[in-house]
Amino acid sequence: MGQVQGKVALVTGAAAGIGAAIATTLGREGATVVVTDLDDRRGEATAEAIRAAGGQALYLHQDVTDEGRWAEVVGEVDKQYGRLDVLVANAGIAIMAPLLEMSLADWRKQTAVNIDGVFLTVKHGIPLMRKSGQGGSIVMISSVAGLRGSAGLAGYSATKGAVRLLAKSVALECAGARDDIRCNSVHPGIIDTEIWDKMPAGASDVRRNAPIDARAIAEGSVPTGKLGTAQDIANGVLYLASDASRYVTGSELVIDSGLMAGRIGNLAAR
Repeated sequence: MGQVQGKVALVTGAAAGIGAAIATTLGREGATVVVTDLDDRRGEATAEAIRAAGGQALYLHQDVTDEGRWAEVVGEVDKQYGRLDVLVANAGIAIMAPLLEMSLADWRKQTAVNIDGVFLTVKHGIPLMRKSGQGGSIVMISSVAGLRGSAGLAGYSATKGAVRLLAKSVALECAGARDDIRCNSVHPGIIDTEIWDKMPAGASDVRRNAPIDARAIAEGSVPTGKLGTAQDIANGVLYLASDASRYVTGSELVIDSGLMAGRIGNLAAR
């Protein structure tokens, strides 16, 4: 316990799923957590869960693509706490469709949240992180889709690949500034979250037009056959947020139960 004791953390997209798990984990480990999201009811519920467990949390409504709101959110964090130590760019959306069937509007909507939103996160967050002179940790949530291509996921993969390289570039810029701010990306594999329910039927296999079953996908593609949980990702983010990772920057933390390592014999035959 207490791995991030005394730190102030901001987590975007923290109303549910991976974001909520990250926020509550950081709160449990001693951080004061600023929870932001568009879903006010569930976002406030995340903050309340942290407070109910004895932690400190504040919920702020935020559209991560709105630069004006970013200035307001960071200004409120500065006013309330005077510092920012951990910045988790988690907010993202998944619009799954074959490339030739994706509309330009959907392409732009996804890039606005998944790329522009992360850009604005660091653009507005880093100055406040630098204010204390104590450094800090930026964690960008990417995906295994940001490490390799996948049919039907071209748009999503493009955004998550951009996040991967943005994290490395930010890490190098901060290193060059000698500000002790680290930046790393996290790449979840097949994780049990609500994102699967929001995908159109057939997105996993257009030929069969079957509803998406995340557990079945994990059993058929993950070497261990296991479906991950939001807490699995939160545990990795906790490490990167803590001082235990003080010498880690510009790196990729892949949390996928071996998915990116390759395939084992019985899966290779499928």
